[in-house]
Amino acid sequence: MKRFLRHIISLRLLAISALLFVSGVSMFLDAKPQDKLMNRPYADLKRWHLGFSIGMHVQDISFTHNGIVSDDGQRWVAEVPNFSPGFCVNVLGALRLHKYLELRFTPGMYFGSKGVVMRDYDSDLSLKQDVKSAYVTLPLDLKISGDRMRNARPYLSAGTMFAFDISKKRRETLLFNTSDAFLCVGLGVDFYLPFFKLNPELKFCFGLTDILKHDRPDLADDPESFKMTAALKKAKQNMVVLTFYFE
Repeated sequence: MKRFLRHIISLRLLAISALLFVSGVSMFLDAKPQDKLMNRPYADLKRWHLGFSIGMHVQDISFTHNGIVSDDGQRWVAEVPNFSPGFCVNVLGALRLHKYLELRFTPGMYFGSKGVVMRDYDSDLSLKQDVKSAYVTLPLDLKISGDRMRNARPYLSAGTMFAFDISKKRRETLLFNTSDAFLCVGLGVDFYLPFFKLNPELKFCFGLTDILKHDRPDLADDPESFKMTAALKKAKQNMVVLTFYFE
């Protein structure tokens, strides 16, 4: 959990740097102090908004162990010791509900991987498994915006996301379900540039389901792998996503 929090902090710093960069670009494009006109003044009055996004994300798995000790005295635990950034791309469809409220549907694809390390708690025995995924995601968010400040407007978002892993699976020590559901919260800023609107957003996604497959008849003839999976009670997935929307 501490490693996941450290990675959240690093992504926050990355997001702040990106926001400062985009803010500087916006100020440069709107550098004339005597010009009081705002970029795209009617952009938020449209009933529908369309766009797309690109971004990066990291995936983590939080394991809960049941403390089972095998007949030979081994007590296996699992963790994700490091994170590998992944890539994501989405399309955007947004419906204006109110001056400050917007409903957004952003289906897309998330490509990523994570390295799971399983080790015996009382010895140096260990096994590493690379878990690769290609998720089709269906996020639905409520965007809550503040007042526009010239060419910038901050916002918060909250919603759910359903994810379906379409990557080809092979026989592994740990197997995970191909579907998951997330509770998501985010924050971002709308930057109104002369020809489009740019929205950097940092989102935190918390898995709601146990994604670990517990019924493993395929391990009946592999007792070494079976005692590793038997030591896990459940596994939940988390994501941190940094996205740039273009509208």
